Formats: sequence, C-alpha cells, structure tokens
Amino acid sequence: MALLRLLGVLCLALLGLQLYFALRIAAMAWVDPQSSSFERSQVWRQLQEQGSVRWSQRWQTDAQLGQALKRAVIASEDDSFASHDGIDWAALEKAWSKNSKAEERAAQRAAKAKNSRETRPVKVVGGSTISQQLAKNLFLSGERTLVRKAQEMVITLLMEKLLSKQRILEIYLNSVEWGDGVFGAEAAARHYFRKSAAQLSPWEAARLAVMLPRPRYFEKLPNSEYLNARANVIVARMPDARLPGAPAP
Repeated sequence: MALLRLLGVLCLALLGLQLYFALRIAAMAWVDPQSSSFERSQVWRQLQEQGSVRWSQRWQTDAQLGQALKRAVIASEDDSFASHDGIDWAALEKAWSKNSKAEERAAQRAAKAKNSRETRPVKVVGGSTISQQLAKNLFLSGERTLVRKAQEMVITLLMEKLLSKQRILEIYLNSVEWGDGVFGAEAAARHYFRKSAAQLSPWEAARLAVMLPRPRYFEKLPNSEYLNARANVIVARMPDARLPGAPAP
C-alpha cells in the first residue's frame, strides 16, 4: 500500500508539473516571456566567468522581424517547421542512426588505442525542431538525459496545441542566443550588421541563421570561410522555405 501511495503522489506531482507548463505556455499567446531558462543560465555563467553581466535583447513583433531572417532560420534549422506537429520524427530517427554509428566508431578507435590518453569526443547530431529548441531553452536545462528529452517533447506538443506557429517562431527568434549576451534577432542584427532585423539582406539573414548552433564560437570568427560558404547555401534555399501561415505548395 505504501508503494501505491508513493506512486500516486509521484503521478500527481508529474501531472501538476505538466499543468504548470501548460498554463505558462497558454499565457505566452498574449504575454511575451521575460526570460528563458537558458538566458538565466547564461547570466549565471557570465557572473562566474567575468564577474559582470553583458546583455542585449530587444523584443520585436512577428511583423517587425522581417521575412528574410524567418526564411533563413527555417531553411537552416527546420525546413519542415510549417508542416510538422512540433517533432520531426524522420529527422530524429536519422540523427539517432548517425549518433549510434558515431559511437560505434568511437568505441572501435578506443579499443585500438587502449594506451592512448587522447580520446576524440563523439560528434552528436541533433534532430530537434525549432519548437523543440524553444521548449528546451524556455523551461529546461541543457543536460542530455532521456528524462529531459521526454519532458522536452511533452512541452513541445503543448506549445504546438496552445500557440500558433507564427507565435512559436516569434518567441524563438526573440529569445535564441546569437553571441555572448546577445539574445534575439533584433539585438543580433544590430550587433553584427548595425541595422534592424527587418532590414537584413538575404545573405546577412542567412549568415545569422548559420551561426545558431554555435553562436559564441562563431562570434569570435567574423571572417569564417565556413560561415560565408554555408550562408550562400542557405540563401539558395530561402525561396523554398515555407513560412507558417503560408499555403502549402
């Protein structure tokens, strides 16, 4: 009986947590989030490493963000954003397969070099959608565990039910990191190009989009050949990027 009561309490606690997330998400249909879990963690990191806080963020509405940047981010990060239910199962399966093969190769290398002190880290391929990235940044930590990933998926599905795609993209573009203490599209556009997000050219928008997986790393490499080459690829893809709310081709 004691075990059953404990399980009941745990189930109620879990249900209460999901209700808390649902209420927070529902409020975001009208209220802009003041900060995200990721942003707060970066403030703490800056205080520990630098002893001060560097912060730049300017919230813009969906209309103020401009078409170029939205197309570039969708083309670079999640080309099926407008049509999926929040989780791209095919992309997840592909990423899982690639990561499994990478781990197998790493284990084989380690077995062949038992006496070597150098170990090459496994490159983890992500399959997260824009909605999943937002769910993680808003509410969760960056740790890689099955429990955290499961909670991320639940929050993602809640967002897709309670918010429009346009609103999800708007919140994402206003809160995602684009450099050390640089959060959101408007702050990024002014930081790198001295103009507003709505004034970005297709190539400038593409270059910002390519930075997203590793913004603090690429911030230190303004003349990166990879960034320039990848931006050209994204520019070519942008005309085919379907914005949320647009009719299917």
